[in-house]
Amino acid sequence: MSDSDASLATALEETPGRAERYFAEAASELSLRAARAEFLGKKGHLTALLRGMAEVPADQRKAVGERVNVVREQVEHAFEARLKSLRLAERSAALSGRPEDLTLPARFGTPKGHRHPIASVRDEILDIFSSLGFEIAWGPQVELETNNFEKLAFPPDHPATDMQDSFWVRVEGAPENQRVLLRTHTSNVQVRQMSTRTPPMAVVSGGAVYRRDDDVTHSPMFHQIEGFRVDQRVSFAELKGVLIEFARRLYGSSTQVRFRPSYFPFVEPGAEVDVGCVFCTPTDGTRAACRVCKATGWLEILGCGMIHPQVFTECGIDAERYTGFAFGLGVERVAMLRYGIPDIRLLFENDPRFLAQF
Repeated sequence: MSDSDASLATALEETPGRAERYFAEAASELSLRAARAEFLGKKGHLTALLRGMAEVPADQRKAVGERVNVVREQVEHAFEARLKSLRLAERSAALSGRPEDLTLPARFGTPKGHRHPIASVRDEILDIFSSLGFEIAWGPQVELETNNFEKLAFPPDHPATDMQDSFWVRVEGAPENQRVLLRTHTSNVQVRQMSTRTPPMAVVSGGAVYRRDDDVTHSPMFHQIEGFRVDQRVSFAELKGVLIEFARRLYGSSTQVRFRPSYFPFVEPGAEVDVGCVFCTPTDGTRAACRVCKATGWLEILGCGMIHPQVFTECGIDAERYTGFAFGLGVERVAMLRYGIPDIRLLFENDPRFLAQF
């Protein structure tokens, strides 16, 4: 057994005990779920260990894989045991506490509700872009495949078009040659606007979108903001100016912003936009203890790029005459960063104890 194999085996053996000790320190269900994500999430401890599988000899990988599954089950069992313990303790405290006289009149009037954090963040983002000159538009959540994928230059074999990655539906009266699905992004609004209007135009939209993801950082239903601008001589410099101004209005005038090259089928060139971590020490932007940005000092907030000429062609716009940019971001991502929410599912469970904190 090589040193790397021994190291992986040792790490796997230590993981259940380490997780159990970590879970035992969690004093609430919220912190317990955050601890679980650090072990079993997509960027968790166990996932990091699996990267070492490439160095394991082929004849040993099956055995190591089986051990990984056992460790995963042990961590899940430790999580469930601690969760049960916390809930029992909470229940016991409620039962042993001072009884409430339900016949007494209320001391206060009926409490008023307030806006959901997702709705508040969504409207704040839309207001910022509206103040920058963008028109707000809306689109359907049940969409034709051509508007959701084809006109956005998605290749036919793109993973998002697979039956297992999107929610496909049957709709009476839909064209026989067109599949129908729950939109996977708000980019269908961009396609509808560009297919029915003549430039110049600057539009931003928001709403629910649907994808087959479900874990602490993904939900089958979530919300996006999509924006685009089309005119003659629109440049990437203009895109950068708009997004830098947006980030500084959202996070503060001293917010640092950077653009990283990235790939999206419907833009060329494309980029990811990061902001300086809002949880770190503001002097240098990084600190080893920051679990949110992993001590990098940066948080990804959106994707963007110059609209691909093929998208213009699909929508009936002269790609030789017009250029444009587009951008998109997840509302839940902004809300989780702003309020320090570790699990996206908390936003949709409608627990008044959680929502009352915002």
